[in-house]
Amino acid sequence: MYALTAGAFGIGTTEFVIMGLLMQVAADLQVTIAAAGLLISGYALGVFVGAPLLTAATSRMPRKAVLVALMVIFTIGNLACALAPNYTVLMIARVITSLAHGTFFGVGAVVATTLVPADRKASAISIMFTGLTVATLLGVPGGAWLGLQFGWRATFWAVTGIGIIATVVIATLVPTDRSGTAPIAFGEELRAIARPQVLLGLLMTVLGFGGMFTVYTYIQPLLTQITGFSDNAVSPILLVFGVGMIAGNLLGGRLADRRLAPALLGTLLALAAVMGLMTFVLHSPWAMVLFVGLLGAAAFATVSPLQLWVLQKAGGAQSLASSLNIGAFNLGNAAGAWLGGVVIAHGAGLTALTWVAALVPASAFLVALWSIALERRQTRDVLAEQAECA
Repeated sequence: MYALTAGAFGIGTTEFVIMGLLMQVAADLQVTIAAAGLLISGYALGVFVGAPLLTAATSRMPRKAVLVALMVIFTIGNLACALAPNYTVLMIARVITSLAHGTFFGVGAVVATTLVPADRKASAISIMFTGLTVATLLGVPGGAWLGLQFGWRATFWAVTGIGIIATVVIATLVPTDRSGTAPIAFGEELRAIARPQVLLGLLMTVLGFGGMFTVYTYIQPLLTQITGFSDNAVSPILLVFGVGMIAGNLLGGRLADRRLAPALLGTLLALAAVMGLMTFVLHSPWAMVLFVGLLGAAAFATVSPLQLWVLQKAGGAQSLASSLNIGAFNLGNAAGAWLGGVVIAHGAGLTALTWVAALVPASAFLVALWSIALERRQTRDVLAEQAECA
């Protein structure tokens, strides 16, 4: 479990650390900050497109071998980033690195659920995703500091080292899958993914994280221009967000282990409520610090319920469904950033971000209600058919 967490930490660090290095990268490679920002978009696009393709390509390989191979790709990609002579090579290296992201979390989540009893599956997923939350809390600011002190390439050298360690740890500690389950054909996987319950689960993920990133993408101007914090105060406040992420992630796993459907509904509703109520405290510094922490907790409390819901509905196509759900998280990230930009650009302003964002996970809550109702109706139909046959 913790070997998987080590891999998740490395991948989470390399995804987000570029945010703290944009100015150094732009200056060194002689590109604009906007162009440097596309290194984030290119990575997210690589995750969204690469996750299902790479999962399908490796579907007949043992899952442990897949995880080790992905960490090798991750390590080589970061080494290429550290050595990149120009912007184009850096972009290509970032995209190559991103290919490992979605499939690692997708396959890793499936492996994690096989290592624990049935009533601990969501907690197993949350433990693995703790690597991602710790990366946001420690890896990203640590990488940004390293880049500031020794240059941005030093950060990628450090992440390369993390990749080597994670590869060795996974190869040593993750058990070989001896279940003997034969992989299903890709066509059958696609039919499983096309089930309404799976598609609705993916939609919930996009909407849930789309709402969160509508606010989080613009958290710095919200805190400085609306609440009145200094620029130096933003980083410590984001640490509060990171602590909330870790707590919410673990709590969401425990709740989903107890009762999945109520946990799914409750966490989505809590996320909508936190962002809606944040609207009324935007001008209160202490209340905003509290709500930034609550935002992190509520957002990542949804991760395990959403991931486990999709896994359960996918049948034999769990690896592909799990990877697609990671792609859905990233699609939600991109969609949320776009929505926030639209709200700001069309005159509603920064203060409208929170209540607009709250509507997005609220819509995910309605989708969840629809999905649960659909499942209950299908169960009743099956029971009725069985009764008729009897």
